[in-house]
Amino acid sequence: MIFNCIACQNDIYEWSRDHRVHHKFTETDADPHNIKRGFFFAHMGWLLHKKHPDVREKGRTVDCSDILQDPVVRFQKRFYIPLVFLFSFYLPTMIPVWLWGERAWFALLTSGILRYTITLHITWLVNSAAHYWGNRPYNCFIYARENKRVAWWALGEGFHNYHHTFPYDYSTSEFGWKLNITTMFLDLMATLGQAYDLKSVPADVIEKTRQKTGDGSLTF
Repeated sequence: MIFNCIACQNDIYEWSRDHRVHHKFTETDADPHNIKRGFFFAHMGWLLHKKHPDVREKGRTVDCSDILQDPVVRFQKRFYIPLVFLFSFYLPTMIPVWLWGERAWFALLTSGILRYTITLHITWLVNSAAHYWGNRPYNCFIYARENKRVAWWALGEGFHNYHHTFPYDYSTSEFGWKLNITTMFLDLMATLGQAYDLKSVPADVIEKTRQKTGDGSLTF
């Protein structure tokens, strides 16, 4: 929850809702960042436009009530604005000021605004570049691609053809910790009891899917 506040990309509930809608209606007008509307639209244009009516209409059919059962999600949703101010801007600005006497305005511009801008664009590359460039070893009939550069910069979120083929796999990849710091973090949280019911795909299912619908390429 704290990391989500640092990212400042909507609260957990709203982010998860949009992500579920994206998967259920991917590459249609009900997809919030439909890659078929162009690279720029998928990258950031969708945030500059009014939502397509299908996004709102069909989005209402996606049940997200289970997310609100988590008290942490409810707490963050209620206090999202002050939490974001604290974790995404105030602390990143003031920690350099407190620790080595940095100028507050410079810390705000670099640790606050510049850091936020860079991480936004890295995240958006998952919606744009990872749906535009790369190979499709698991399903050649969808736009989502395997993009190692995005995987590197987005901490493991570049194995996107796999993710859209097997959206229930918590790792978003068949390669475990390889180029996937996100999986490392989730495994750590599972060890601490903070993540549970983690699902993965059996190797034989992956291979059968690769043979049936893949483009014949290898991920690495």
